[in-house]
Amino acid sequence: MLGLAAVPSAWGQTEPDDEALTALGEAARYQPSVSIATGSSQPLRRAPAVATVITADDIQRMGATDLTEVMETVPGVHVSHNNQGYGPLFVFRGLYSQFNPQTLVLLNGMPLTTMFLGNRGNTWAGYPLENVSRIEVIRGPGSALYGADAYAGVINIFTKSASDIDGTRLGVRIGTQVTRAGFVQHSTQWGPWDVAASLESSSTHGQRKRIESDAQTHLDGLYGSQASLSPGTTNAARDNHVAQLDLRWDKAQVRAGVLQGDHIGMVTGVAGALDPHTYGKTRRSHAQFTLTDVELAPQWRGSVSLSGMNSITEYPRGLMLYPPGAFGGEFPQGMYGAPNTWEAQWRGAMQATYSGFAGHALKLGLGVDDLDLYRTQEFKNFALHAGGAPTRLGDGAVVEVPGADSFLLPHRRRARHAFVQDEWRLARDWTLTAGLRRDLYNDVGGSTNPRVAVVWDASLDVTAKLLYGHAFRAPSFTELYSINNPVLVANPALRPEKIRTLEAALAWQAQASTLLQVSVFQYDADDLIVPIGNPQTYTNAGTQTGQGIELEARHTVSPRLTVSGHSAWQRSIDAATRQDAGHAPRHHLYGRVDWTGPADWQFSLQANAVAGRRRVVGDTRPPVPDYTTVDTTVRTPRQGRSWELALSVRNLFNANAREPSLYAADGVPTVAWPNDLPLPGRMIWLQWRRTL
Repeated sequence: MLGLAAVPSAWGQTEPDDEALTALGEAARYQPSVSIATGSSQPLRRAPAVATVITADDIQRMGATDLTEVMETVPGVHVSHNNQGYGPLFVFRGLYSQFNPQTLVLLNGMPLTTMFLGNRGNTWAGYPLENVSRIEVIRGPGSALYGADAYAGVINIFTKSASDIDGTRLGVRIGTQVTRAGFVQHSTQWGPWDVAASLESSSTHGQRKRIESDAQTHLDGLYGSQASLSPGTTNAARDNHVAQLDLRWDKAQVRAGVLQGDHIGMVTGVAGALDPHTYGKTRRSHAQFTLTDVELAPQWRGSVSLSGMNSITEYPRGLMLYPPGAFGGEFPQGMYGAPNTWEAQWRGAMQATYSGFAGHALKLGLGVDDLDLYRTQEFKNFALHAGGAPTRLGDGAVVEVPGADSFLLPHRRRARHAFVQDEWRLARDWTLTAGLRRDLYNDVGGSTNPRVAVVWDASLDVTAKLLYGHAFRAPSFTELYSINNPVLVANPALRPEKIRTLEAALAWQAQASTLLQVSVFQYDADDLIVPIGNPQTYTNAGTQTGQGIELEARHTVSPRLTVSGHSAWQRSIDAATRQDAGHAPRHHLYGRVDWTGPADWQFSLQANAVAGRRRVVGDTRPPVPDYTTVDTTVRTPRQGRSWELALSVRNLFNANAREPSLYAADGVPTVAWPNDLPLPGRMIWLQWRRTL
């Protein structure tokens, strides 16, 4: 950072000349605004956080169709996959966990978290991007503003309003793996309301990747059986449907929608054994009302937000945990279970901003949450016994068990919070942002999380930041209250996980078309919830430290050619073993080229390299192999016509990319998938879009 500071620039310049102002205006085109850092819109370069903004244009150029594809392009973030259902894990800066509850995903500011597992749910079928206007990402703690689970990072998905659609748009997409998708969007005026509506539907058979051995292979060795379905192929089929409505009138906005996933294959299975036959489904119905920037009194402005979400997860035919013949023939029809859940979440918040103090923007806020897992239901044909193999219930038919014999009883969580934040303009080039939030839960106590950020506009083209913050993650209902599982025992005395992070960042607009950024970080995480002992019980026993550096660059070679990319390095250490915490890449390199060719055709090429993934202590397998994938997208000219075609190839060279499978030190089997979890191979899609 000192080296960059020594580069000749306008360090002492107080009154920019005309040429500098022109360059600054040109550079502003590459620096979108961001609201995720403080709750108010401001230029990204000056935001008091290490943040990234992905616009709708970025999404189209890179050929991304799902949130997972976008997040893999964010510095310091890697998308891995869950060993239980293959759900995406948004791993920020080396903080890896099986269910990824340490990353908060928001939809227009509303959390998509389920209380059951503390994440997006094991039947998360992805989030399509056709109706997304932009995605904002914070790398680092966000609990001082967003509360629980804004631990390692925050992702806020913003959907399109009437001004983003402007008329009627429709399109269809076809691709390999029997992929089909279609969408329609429309905007209009309804009295004083600006109205936008969107409907998107897709289906795919998904990847069919070969699995050589699984958990049942290991059990076959113990029991002398041949029940395993491996070698076999994964089942990654899914149907996705998204309907959204956006109404806006002056400062009031109403949003409502449904996210539904049907026929969701379990890919590699949920218990370590291949499951080609059973499927899950999920539905999230949501509604939001916001009233923003209303004058309350002289120098006081206020906002209010209300939201509700109903989330349902079901396995209509049950989940095949192990195939027919498992456990020495104890289950001739297979071992099945179906943990179904229903949740209702209501959230309300209000805030007021006072500008009566010179140079200050003082923000105060209050909020309440009512998070109710109001129904649970389990179908199964087995019983678990401490220290022994599962046994068949009755004749092996899958039956609904009484609530007291199921995996979890209904539970309800109520939470309150209050926060204060001050953005203080210390001097012309200095801004101090300080905040404090207190969250209080009826089941796990309270958590207080401060943040401090200093932003210095060192010159017209250099901005430096120093950031410090605390964050927490509330225990999930599974960790607190699960029952009838003698292998993995809940603990109602759990406390929230905690993390403290120190960051420094520097952005240098080397010239109007060249932006260089560097950020360094160090964190200390403790009270991590991990299963220990025999039987394994969830306990606040984990401690992890990490540090790293992220380099970003963007250069516009000409009006038709732009190159961008980033390189991230991190190392996370488990304090108990003093060894690498495992699974997350130590090195991550990404590059992208966007070129507008002859006749205004658009071409994009991107490469993504993932390296340095270590195993956890005790796992003697070689390190997870590195991989590099290449994607390319070509699009017809946009100007002068009402339609366009796009062709995209993902994983162009069909790289054998894999994500780490977990190692269970005290479980059986030790490793469910010895050869790890396969990522999709080459995929091609063609899309037609028209504006009416």
